[in-house]
Amino acid sequence: MQALLVINAGSSSLKFAMFEAPLAENAPSIFRGQIDGIGAATKFVAKDIDGKVLVDTVITSPEGADFEAQQQLALDTLLNWIEAQNVQLVAVGHRVLHGGERFTAPTLITPEIMSFLTSLIPLGPLHQPHNLRPIRALAKKYPNLPQVACFDTAFHRTQPELAQIYAVPRKITAEGVRRYGFHGQSYDYVSRQLTRVLGDKAGNGAVVIAHLGNGASMAALRDTKCVATSMGFTAAEGLMMGTRTGSIDPGVLLYMMETHGYGAKELSNFIYKESGLLGVSGISQDMRTLEASDAPEAKQAVDLFCYRVARQLGDLMIAAGGLDALVFTGGIGENSDLVRSRVVEYISWMGAKLNPELNKQRGKAQTIHAADSKVAVAVIPTNEEWMIASHTVKLLGVA
Repeated sequence: MQALLVINAGSSSLKFAMFEAPLAENAPSIFRGQIDGIGAATKFVAKDIDGKVLVDTVITSPEGADFEAQQQLALDTLLNWIEAQNVQLVAVGHRVLHGGERFTAPTLITPEIMSFLTSLIPLGPLHQPHNLRPIRALAKKYPNLPQVACFDTAFHRTQPELAQIYAVPRKITAEGVRRYGFHGQSYDYVSRQLTRVLGDKAGNGAVVIAHLGNGASMAALRDTKCVATSMGFTAAEGLMMGTRTGSIDPGVLLYMMETHGYGAKELSNFIYKESGLLGVSGISQDMRTLEASDAPEAKQAVDLFCYRVARQLGDLMIAAGGLDALVFTGGIGENSDLVRSRVVEYISWMGAKLNPELNKQRGKAQTIHAADSKVAVAVIPTNEEWMIASHTVKLLGVA
């Protein structure tokens, strides 16, 4: 069987999906899984097209192995398992955080491209190195296997200049410090479903997509193209997230430095790992856990999350020139009817109204607004892996 492999490598995890070639529209993956806990207790799980668990095992690293060696072992374990499935790989698509100002679309990876993407590591030090490592390993193992980089930033390159620049000295902007935006594969996929779900008028109008999950962001679209987004230079700006602060007064960071003696490492943990739903609740970063909790801290964390989403919606409505439709996606956006109802309540003054029964349904792309709502509201499950596979196919013409 010929197949396309999609890899999403993070700092401590490696997610993968395989699709049969030729690739059918919205085809399910034939295999998928992930390797978690790289650098600690590494676990490999793989499932088939029906969700049956094929592998659930611990990967034991040699004593004294550093993080890079453990990540390499994780990738080797995955590739050896793939070979054992009698699958012939025809191409690999990678989720890569940063394409900088250069890339507005996926690209075939060459040595020159790899050199350029490596130069972008200062723009994404927490993700870019881990995204690139599997590309190098695959190139070494399969030198003739085509690989494609699909960038989280590419979808947002249609933003006008004013939506991209910060109010900082021009020499800093010239260094590449600007608003890039992320979650591009998700937005790309959902944007292609808008007219099918919403109709031509609303789908091509002023749309705000809310990608809500452990990492959360929002984007404003006109004619299905991005005109503004909540994330900026990094994936920490914008919405409150599972463990990230979202937008915060820089004075707070100065306060933590001056009063608590925080350095770069402590500030990074504060911004990315200790805050958000986890920090406010003191209980969990998982919205499901917080919704089920009776603790007032949990309720406040949920309330603050919804409030911040609504505030960001107001900001993006200006950029979009109105609001014809609000679309929810991502783990929270697709599954939390509570969050959706709370957010829509904030714009009830605009005539936005949900159909309670439709809002409770899950698992399919559909509108969930009431018949007399003046704003369309929809849920569109995202499919980032399929989007990467589709880009890979179209770019290479391999299937």
